Amino acid sequence: MKFIVSSAQLLKQLQILGGVINNNNTLPILDNFLFEISAKSLKISASDLETTMSTTVDVEADESGMVAVNARLLLDTLKTFPEQPLTFVVEDNHTIEISSDSGKYALAYADGEEFPKSVELEAPSSTNLKGDILATAISKTIFASGNDDLRPVMSGVFFQFSTEGLTFVATDAHKLVKYTRTDVSANESAEFIMPKKPLTLLKNILSDKEEEVKIEYNESNAKFTFGNSVLICRLIDGKYPNYEAVIPKENPNKLTLERSSFLNSVRRVSIFSSKTTHQIRLKMAGTELNISAEDIDFSNKADERLQCSYEGDDMQIGFNSKFLSEMLNNLSANEILLEMSLPNRAGILTPIDGVEEGEHITMLVMPVMLNN
Repeated sequence: MKFIVSSAQLLKQLQILGGVINNNNTLPILDNFLFEISAKSLKISASDLETTMSTTVDVEADESGMVAVNARLLLDTLKTFPEQPLTFVVEDNHTIEISSDSGKYALAYADGEEFPKSVELEAPSSTNLKGDILATAISKTIFASGNDDLRPVMSGVFFQFSTEGLTFVATDAHKLVKYTRTDVSANESAEFIMPKKPLTLLKNILSDKEEEVKIEYNESNAKFTFGNSVLICRLIDGKYPNYEAVIPKENPNKLTLERSSFLNSVRRVSIFSSKTTHQIRLKMAGTELNISAEDIDFSNKADERLQCSYEGDDMQIGFNSKFLSEMLNNLSANEILLEMSLPNRAGILTPIDGVEEGEHITMLVMPVMLNN
C-alpha cells in the first residue's frame, strides 16, 4: 500500500495535531499519529483520550488501510525536508518507507486498530460561529482560568449559549473575565465547561480564520468542525460557580485612564513590590492617581503619579500587580474604566474603546488587604 503527499502540506497539518499529544502517555499507542488512507485522502488523527483531533490531506493512494506512526520521529524527519512530494510505502514487515528526492527512510508502525476510537456525540445541540470570533473569545478569557486540581470546574472556560447571545467566563477566584457577544446567538440555551488544552489548540488554529466553526455539544463532549478538521473533547464535569453574584452592581468610584501608561506604571512599580504578595497600592484623589509599592524586607519602594479622570470619594485600594497587568495586557483599548466601591470589594475593569459592535468585556479583580 502506498501514497504520495506534499511534504510541506503534511508537516503543516502534523504540527497542528502534534499539540494534542502528551509528552508522557500512559498508553504507548497515543505517541502515534493514526493514518487512515483512502483513494484520494489521508485522514490523520491524534489523541490523548480526553481530546481527539483529526484532519484530512489530499493524497494519491493505490489502496486503503490504516497504520499508526510515531509522531515525534515523523515530525522531526519532515521538518528537515524542503517542499517536495514524498512517497510513503507501507510494507508487510511492520515498517513504513518514506522516499524523498535525496533518500529513503524506514520507520516502524503499529497496528491502527489499537488506536482509540473517537467519540460519537449522541443527540448534540449545535451552534455556528466564525473562527476568529471564537479565537478572540478564548484568548480574552483563558488567561483568567485557574490551575487548581481540587477545583476542576475553575480550570476551564464556561461557555453559556442562549438565544440572546454567547457568554464566555473564566475565573480562578482572584480574577474573573466575562466576554459576551450579542451579535451571534444559539438556537437554544446551553452551558458547558471546556478544558484548557483543546481551547489553546483552537485559539492557535483559528486566530485569523473567518471560516465557520460548527460547535456541537451534549452533556459530556463537545465537537468543533472547521475546514478539513474535527476536534472532539471531553467536557469538565461539575457546576460552574454563580459568577454573576460576585460582580458588584453599585460602583460609585470611577477611574478613567489611558491603558498603556497605566500598564507601564503598574509593571514598573511592581518590580519594587513584595515578591510574595505582588501588592501595589492605588490612591485616588481629584485628578491624580498615585501608584506605589513597597518591599519592607529589602527596603525597596516605588511611587508614581498619573493624570487621570476620577469621580468619587478619595480612596486607597490594593491589588495584586500580576493580575492587574495580565488584565490590562489582554485589553486592546486605548482608554479603560476602573470602577470600585470599597477597598475590600472587587474592582471592575472595562474597555472604553477598541471594542467591536456586539462585543462586551467585563474584568473583575479582587483587592488585597493593605497593611497601613
